[in-house]
Amino acid sequence: MSIAKATLMCLALNAYWEARNQSYEGMVAVNQVVMNRVASNMYPDDACEVVFQGPTRPSWKDPEKEYPIKNRCQFSWYCDGKSDEIKKENEENLEAWRNAVKSSLQVMMRDYKDLVDGALWYHADYVQPKWTKKMQQTTVIGKHIFYKKNEKK
Repeated sequence: MSIAKATLMCLALNAYWEARNQSYEGMVAVNQVVMNRVASNMYPDDACEVVFQGPTRPSWKDPEKEYPIKNRCQFSWYCDGKSDEIKKENEENLEAWRNAVKSSLQVMMRDYKDLVDGALWYHADYVQPKWTKKMQQTTVIGKHIFYKKNEKK
């Protein structure tokens, strides 16, 4: 698989699982955070590595295989213990997948305005992580609140 196709699939999976119940702009925003992380020296310089970043453990069946540690990943869907297979059996899921792929391609091509003002982090609006106190909120899109480093000294 080419690097571009792998990047597209990683972004699309992340946008689908993180924002499938939100607007198209919500998917774009999630993708922009991933690509902002790729551009940052604080994160890996590959979109797939950013999406799948987190601690792992060896499989008990095959110590050569590594699995993410539950609930310890950068993006919760990846290590929530549930299947990551896209179920396209109904029109709603299929449309969400199409939007995830389209938004991912647009962000890869830099064909969408910056919705998140350079944000590297976000969380759902129903949680209040302690780390947000040290951050500057950039925007709210759908059910996600976006942040970047606090520029105030």
